[in-house]
Amino acid sequence: MGKRNIIVIGASAGGFDALRAIVKDLPPDLDASIFIVWHMGTDVRGILPDVLNKLGTIPAANAHDQEPIKPNRIYVAPPDRHLLLEKDRLRVTKGPKENRFRPAIDPLFRSAAYSYGNRVTGIVLSGGLDDGTAGLWRIKNSGGIAVVQDPLDAQVPSMPENAIRGVEIDYCLPVDEIADLIVKLSSENAIDEVNTKDENTRIEIEIAAGENSLERNSLDLGILSPYSCPECHGVLTKIVEGKLTRYRCHTGHAYLPDTLIADLTQKIEDNLYSAMRGMDESVFLMNHIGDHYAEVNQPKLAAIYFKKAKEAEQRVKVLRATIYDHEQLSREKIAEEAEREN
Repeated sequence: MGKRNIIVIGASAGGFDALRAIVKDLPPDLDASIFIVWHMGTDVRGILPDVLNKLGTIPAANAHDQEPIKPNRIYVAPPDRHLLLEKDRLRVTKGPKENRFRPAIDPLFRSAAYSYGNRVTGIVLSGGLDDGTAGLWRIKNSGGIAVVQDPLDAQVPSMPENAIRGVEIDYCLPVDEIADLIVKLSSENAIDEVNTKDENTRIEIEIAAGENSLERNSLDLGILSPYSCPECHGVLTKIVEGKLTRYRCHTGHAYLPDTLIADLTQKIEDNLYSAMRGMDESVFLMNHIGDHYAEVNQPKLAAIYFKKAKEAEQRVKVLRATIYDHEQLSREKIAEEAEREN
């Protein structure tokens, strides 16, 4: 039995201000360890610890691999690295992206639940799409506490909304009430023990740590689906947990449905532009060859090449119209359209 003093927080778009608001209201002597994943680009310097330290509450720093876990500390996932928890130490790794991100929220939450069980409080803040939902489900299923920022209070509500749909949430609060909740929960004893040593969870943590996904039998985590990974084109395995369905490929990339459809529809546009580029090049080449045959006095051959170039130009026009009509989808966009039709 221990205190509920392992606090894991995930944030994305709009989450920077939420994180500042929470840390600003924490007492400097808080007896808890806080771990944060905030989505950022790979070329963004890890500025979040500097910003949090200026608030003068709990010391914050970018996490380092194999670093021991201490109370009254804030550990931030550095750019382009997953942050994982083991018993009494951190792992900072460059495993496969999850939900298009590294660092991703789900690996942090999943590893915290596996290592610390009912001592964990998971908090999902403002952000787009659905990273954090699967990890929060694992925390809740391991006896921990599931918290989300009230979607009405979030700059970008999708992440909290998806978590609410997929997980039995314990607290849904505006951001200015979350610090008080952290103080309250971190002083409580975690009483009901839950077996957290789930084999599939262990495999997924090892994948995030950079272990070979195939050697860890990742294909056995679920059932093979008809879908391919947008990142590497590997076959996706369908994993069902409670009300959640998610996907993982044999190289290790992982997706929840909202992120998968967003990525797939983005890849469709990329592929359409690639096809249009190839067709444009064929038009240029056929016209060039036609010019050559016209110059060497072979008008019939030249005419055929010019004709084929014109036909290809018409197909390019159709393809260009298809690209302009193509829509990158997400559950949020589909829900908005459904509301308009009601």
